Amino acid sequence: ISAPTLSQLAGVAAFECEEELERHVQRYKKNREVLVSRLPGCGFSRLSTPQGAFYLYCEVSNLLKLTGCRDSMQLATLILKHCAVAITPGLDFDPARGGKYIRFSFSGSTTDMHAACDRLQAWHTGLSTGSRKAAL
Repeated sequence: ISAPTLSQLAGVAAFECEEELERHVQRYKKNREVLVSRLPGCGFSRLSTPQGAFYLYCEVSNLLKLTGCRDSMQLATLILKHCAVAITPGLDFDPARGGKYIRFSFSGSTTDMHAACDRLQAWHTGLSTGSRKAAL
């Protein structure tokens, strides 16, 4: 038993999209550069630099202290509320140690990466100057 002819032809066509895939790879590379260069200025100073994935992890103990958040879940909720930036709590990946980590995806547009960093930087500036509106 084999796959129908139409499915086989579709499979072959899927391998003929190298140009499109290369554009995605270049966008991911640019977005990674944007986040790696800009996130430290937003309070995310300890981060991984991924080599093949389209997300990076950040250790956020400093932000937990600064905001009064108990873990990455609460911090992710706070950032969503104040910055309209969705990040994934590390608890989703590691229930034992993930409370001190968050994950950023950079698979979106480069414009979105810059906009998110702009909002995060403004939020972090508010925290650094003592604005309780930016914290819990």
